[in-house]
Amino acid sequence: MNGINQRINKVSLTGLFAAMSYVVFTFLQFKITLPGGDATSIHLGNAVCVLGALLLGGLYGGLGGAIGMTIGDLLDPVYIIYAPKTFVLKLCIGLITGLVAHRLGKINESYDNRHILKWTILAAFSGLLFNVIFDPMAGYFYKLLILGKPAAELALAWNAASTSINAVTSGIVSVLIYMPLRNALVRSGLFIRIC
Repeated sequence: MNGINQRINKVSLTGLFAAMSYVVFTFLQFKITLPGGDATSIHLGNAVCVLGALLLGGLYGGLGGAIGMTIGDLLDPVYIIYAPKTFVLKLCIGLITGLVAHRLGKINESYDNRHILKWTILAAFSGLLFNVIFDPMAGYFYKLLILGKPAAELALAWNAASTSINAVTSGIVSVLIYMPLRNALVRSGLFIRIC
C-alpha cells in the first residue's frame, strides 16, 4: 500500500475508532452520580483508545479515542463541561501508548509473540497509568476552578477510584483483543505498518 492510500486508510480507521469509543463510552458505561450533580463512570472507552494506538499508532489511535469520548461528553449534560479535558487526556493516552508500543517496543516490526505481548502490555498500561495519575488531578483542578473546593475534593476520591478501575479493565480488554486481532490482520494482509 503506498503512502497516500495508507494515510487515507489510517484516517478512515481513526473515524471508525472515534465511533467505537463514542458508542462504548456513551452506551456501555456505568454512571455513578455524585452529590452536587457531578458524575463519574466505569466504561471501556479507554480500551478503544489504547487499541487504536496499538493498531494505528499513537496519533491516529489517540485522536480516535479523544474525538469519540469528547463527542460523548458534549452530548451528555453532566459531562459537557469536561469535554476539553477529555480530549487532551484521551489523546495523551494514545500518544503514550503508541510511543511505548511502536517507538520503544517496535511491536509492528516483530513477529515474536512474546515480545509483542510484553510490549503491548507495557504500552497499554503506560498510557492508562498516565490517565490514572492525570485524569483525577486535572479533574480536581478543573472542578476547583468551576465548582469550588468542597465539590472538587469529594469528586477527587470517586474519580480516582473509577479511573483506576477503568485503567485495569481497559488494559486487560485492549491486550486481549489486540493480540488475536493483530494475528488475524497479519494473516489477511491488512496489518498496517507504523513508521
